[in-house]
Amino acid sequence: MRQGRARVGEQDVHAAGCARGAVLERGAGAVGGHRRGRIYGRLDCRAALRAIARGGYVTQRVFFADEATARAAGYRPCAVCLPEQHRRSGIQ
Repeated sequence: MRQGRARVGEQDVHAAGCARGAVLERGAGAVGGHRRGRIYGRLDCRAALRAIARGGYVTQRVFFADEATARAAGYRPCAVCLPEQHRRSGIQ
């Protein structure tokens, strides 16, 4: 899987499934994830935004082109911002 890098504020972030040097935008279809937790969700997820505000989470942040790419990489949907997808995944 190809990975690109982008600068967000003062942090480098990785973009899984994007071309090297890709510019990440908060456009439709883009999802963010947490590398250690192997979870993905919407960029405006209240749980992720709260974790980012507390710090620490940002170093584990990854971005995917879409949900299918996140699932193919082994990530599971967030129960907060993607409750229906989470229920359908069967993961507790």
